[in-house]
Amino acid sequence: MKLIVGLGNPGARYAGTRHNMGFLVVDALAQRAGVEVNRERFEALLGRGEISDVPVILAKPLTFMNLSGRAVAQIVRYFGIGAADILIVHDDMDFPVGDVRIKAGGGAGGHKGLLSIIDQLGEVDFARVRVGIGRPPARETAERYVLERFSAEETQAFDCAIERAGDAVIAVVSSGVHAAMNRFNARIVQNSSEEV
Repeated sequence: MKLIVGLGNPGARYAGTRHNMGFLVVDALAQRAGVEVNRERFEALLGRGEISDVPVILAKPLTFMNLSGRAVAQIVRYFGIGAADILIVHDDMDFPVGDVRIKAGGGAGGHKGLLSIIDQLGEVDFARVRVGIGRPPARETAERYVLERFSAEETQAFDCAIERAGDAVIAVVSSGVHAAMNRFNARIVQNSSEEV
């Protein structure tokens, strides 16, 4: 069984904000997989189903971003899920708007939701699907920027990113994290067919 967790903040105030990319991807993925993520347990909304014939739990923590690990740890312990079967979907300011990258393990990179998960699990060896939200403009704090809704100009890029992130999750579940990384993390060099 795979656990797929989208990070975000619950409530109408945070709906559609950059920091809620994880929620948005899980919602879109649930729709594609015919899974309802509506059962409230372990301080999260959960849904169970299959992706590529693999049993999955889709989860959206209700603890607010900075305490995401509390919900994730409860789910992991109850179902006996190992780090290799955990996939976290989250926003990432280190990538341009709409860019999607897969990462196998590593630190939190300053992301407080990931930091909470690592702290609660005592584990870093879980996969992540990172959705780029870009950097805040000059003189705007990161805290304010991530809690803003997408601009009209960004909406199309984010819609594409949500779909691509869903594809990335499916690839991780069906092919494994390293095969998925080879597919999704390759960049085409401008004016060249060479991949890097």
